[in-house]
Amino acid sequence: MIYKLLATTEWEDARAAGHFTGTAMDHQDGFIHLSGPDQVVETARRVFTGVTGLTLLTVDEQRLGSELRWEPSRHDQLFPHLYGPLPVSAVVDARALPADVPAADAIAALLT
Repeated sequence: MIYKLLATTEWEDARAAGHFTGTAMDHQDGFIHLSGPDQVVETARRVFTGVTGLTLLTVDEQRLGSELRWEPSRHDQLFPHLYGPLPVSAVVDARALPADVPAADAIAALLT
């Protein structure tokens, strides 16, 4: 499984549309940023500190096909990048994170 952290409103819009086309950062970079299980907590710390109203998506990478590529990124670690929309059907779980707990801590608790 791989993960996507995004605003809850973005997830609601994606569910209505049947797919997620990416955040502003994703559009800027030309792909949807995803994280492996050993990367998602650090991503939350680096990108989402102080942000509330977030949802963590658990994505079945087998449902993404050839548009998913593992490429070097932060510290030359391989990260999953999706070059196309993320179908809602590939999301196996979506959890809204509590607003009163830092996102990284909430994710760490969910993944243990």
